[in-house]
Amino acid sequence: MNNEADYLSFIVAFPLPFRVLFLAGIGICGWAANLHGLHILGVDAPGALNIRAHDPHNPTPLPIDRRSRGFKFIPDPSSLYTPIYRLAAWYAACCLVTWALYRTATHDHPSFVDTFKFIPSICALCFTILLITPYDVLAKRERDAFLLSIRRCLFSPFHRPIYFSDVVFADIFTSYAKVLGDVYLSLIMLLPGGSLLIHPADDGWSRWILPTLMSLPYLVRFRQCLIEYAHPSNTSSRPFFNALKYASSFPVIFLSAAQRLVVSELVEEKGLQAAKEAWHGEHALFRLWLLCALINSLYSFWWDVTNDWGFDLLRFSNASKSHRPSSLPRPLVLPTLHERSESLTSSSSSSRPSISSPQALQKSRLPHRPHPWGLRTPLLFPLPVYPLIIFLDLVLRLTWGIKLSSHLHGEGAPLIFWVEVAELVRRWLWVFVRVEWEVVKSVKEGGRRLEDMDTIDGIEGGEERYEMLFDGEKGHEHVG
Repeated sequence: MNNEADYLSFIVAFPLPFRVLFLAGIGICGWAANLHGLHILGVDAPGALNIRAHDPHNPTPLPIDRRSRGFKFIPDPSSLYTPIYRLAAWYAACCLVTWALYRTATHDHPSFVDTFKFIPSICALCFTILLITPYDVLAKRERDAFLLSIRRCLFSPFHRPIYFSDVVFADIFTSYAKVLGDVYLSLIMLLPGGSLLIHPADDGWSRWILPTLMSLPYLVRFRQCLIEYAHPSNTSSRPFFNALKYASSFPVIFLSAAQRLVVSELVEEKGLQAAKEAWHGEHALFRLWLLCALINSLYSFWWDVTNDWGFDLLRFSNASKSHRPSSLPRPLVLPTLHERSESLTSSSSSSRPSISSPQALQKSRLPHRPHPWGLRTPLLFPLPVYPLIIFLDLVLRLTWGIKLSSHLHGEGAPLIFWVEVAELVRRWLWVFVRVEWEVVKSVKEGGRRLEDMDTIDGIEGGEERYEMLFDGEKGHEHVG
């Protein structure tokens, strides 16, 4: 009885639409913190992710590739994450005001929840309109970059290489698989006839809508891996095994949904109380789901450590170690700075000392390090960071299936919510090491050729927006 009271209190005070908005806000803040943190740690995130931003206050031309339209511009990293922080602040303020208005109107009483459900509806509608509006208001270039990334991930043709920025974006998208399903449930709840207090019915064919939506992010990454594998210049089997990793999530999602069929049968046979009884360990369907979840979690963890982060800890063979660089051939902090001529260097504005200062360049010169604790050389972050991230990744990977377990969709809503938050934290940590490894690989392979994608993706006024750059020679070799 106490559990039911706690569950009711939770969904009254913090209904599903507000939880979705909250998790979306975490993603915005997390991405800004990723770019900011990588800059502080001396890692060239804009170069690794192949993004740049026009800086109207100090447009230092970099004539490294005259085939593109005009000159390249060296981005001040703060011009990338500062607008995102500003957007996150506005978003958080609007959500907080709306939530406070909702709490004031309902007085935390269940009888008023559905009466005032129009409050989160208006908030969500305003954010949706703002996201797609063509007017130059509130971080337009960041919003355009987000929409452009979605378009490339969903509709990029098979003959085009996969860019690392899209790999990272799609992987972050997989951490929002459950949130994507929550968006659908929130829409049903907010429509006339729906209720924020009752989980929408999923009888008949509608019970498969939710797992289909949740599988969409994994389908996107699965498609990207197949494109990488089928590329004519690809000689590696890694994209194929990476595709298997994402394919292994489909049985977990749909077997979890199928468990609701068992609950429905129990309700028909024994009544509503039967749905609350422990039946999972006795049913073959649950055991099969548990096996699939374990395989997917362990395989994904192994892939994170070995391929996404480049560590030697779980490698089956030591043959690849001999090919790893013992030291970096050139600095890693904003490597495009070192391709500039002396005249351009001397003409840099003093408003960007954090980029061109001698201290920053000295910080970028990394000494030779051995392979500590089965990791790799070089390590750009402090050594204790890596064992902690590996441990957290293992623990949070193993909780991946909890948020997809159908028997927790009722009174387990608070637990599922915090598992979703933990998954976003895990992905936030994952991005740091994933981008670090991409930087190390890029330097090892001698840098990359920059080409302008403005004309390819049909963006007008690209100098005033985020612009994606791609590596024509190795854009298809990412295995994240």
